[in-house]
Amino acid sequence: MDDAQHLSWDVLHLDAAAEARRIADAVRDQVLLRLRRRGVVVGLSGGIDSSVVAALCARALGPERVLGILMPEEDSDPASLRLGRRVAEMLGIEAVLEDLTPVLKAAGCYSRRDAAIRQVIPGYGPGYRCKLVLPGLQATSGYNLFSLVVESPEGNRQRMRLPLQVYRELVAATNMKQRARKQTEYYHADRLHYAVAGTPNRLEYDQGFFVKNGDGAADLKPIAHLYKSQVYQLAEVLDVPEEVRSRPPSTDTFPLAQTQEEFYFPLPYDQMDLCLYALNHGFASDAVATLLKLRPEQVEQVYGDITRRRQTTRYQHASPLLVEPVPEICSSPEAGTPEDRISDRLPGDFRRPGSRPGSHRIGVGA
Repeated sequence: MDDAQHLSWDVLHLDAAAEARRIADAVRDQVLLRLRRRGVVVGLSGGIDSSVVAALCARALGPERVLGILMPEEDSDPASLRLGRRVAEMLGIEAVLEDLTPVLKAAGCYSRRDAAIRQVIPGYGPGYRCKLVLPGLQATSGYNLFSLVVESPEGNRQRMRLPLQVYRELVAATNMKQRARKQTEYYHADRLHYAVAGTPNRLEYDQGFFVKNGDGAADLKPIAHLYKSQVYQLAEVLDVPEEVRSRPPSTDTFPLAQTQEEFYFPLPYDQMDLCLYALNHGFASDAVATLLKLRPEQVEQVYGDITRRRQTTRYQHASPLLVEPVPEICSSPEAGTPEDRISDRLPGDFRRPGSRPGSHRIGVGA
């Protein structure tokens, strides 16, 4: 059988209207019956994922039971706040503005980041901007190693490979942003007796593109089973504004504009979706290369990158370790993480091969 004859872009096509109804039903059940909360908090970033999650929650629970949190900080793209507000207005949900800059300054987020950078660029300071980037498929070593891009106040740019310890210090500092956002979401969830809705799509969840106890924390994750391409299909039927749908996916973490493929993925999201689907379903690299107009060895490189990320990000998916199980909790019908419970409603291909129903986890090894 020729795989190339059976792999097409159609494999990622959804009946988006039916899927939106199915997810809304699941969200209603999870929030009101399983989690026993009154509503949902969603962090609104002005991006496609948070906008779709907010729209699904508003459809499931009614807009009066959804609170959007707008959380800009000094490095944020101003478009994030503007588009987040536009989505809230479109959905008719309340939106609360929380400027996280003072919190992050007090925690030393910016000063620790800058101190890390000064270990390799001593002059880095006020007026400078930076971002982390990967080489993508252009890498010749077989390893995706981060480089730091720095822009001076005069607009001059330089790019350099980071020593491992400097990279770790830089990431540790910037991860404060995701954790401060989640802390803020849970503050509002606690005061309202609401649940927190996470916004990762399948590509991000599978590949560990989140910060543990930061944007990885949530009570439910309504789109974690959907490839990013499918999230865009839902956005259309949910009437998410065109400006949001056409906005390039961004991390919105560093002062310099940074796309997700610069920071994490070797290909644009739609091509990554197809590679992830093909790998999950056993398609040879030749089949994918034909569709994406790549060389088979480049697809093999992406396959290898996906597999390595699944291994290296297992820590981010792991629950806290116990010396021994606690039977009263582990035997409860509500035992397990929200991800375990949500996965009972996911399409079968999202479960790990050989997993027992109800015992699988989303993402890693999918």
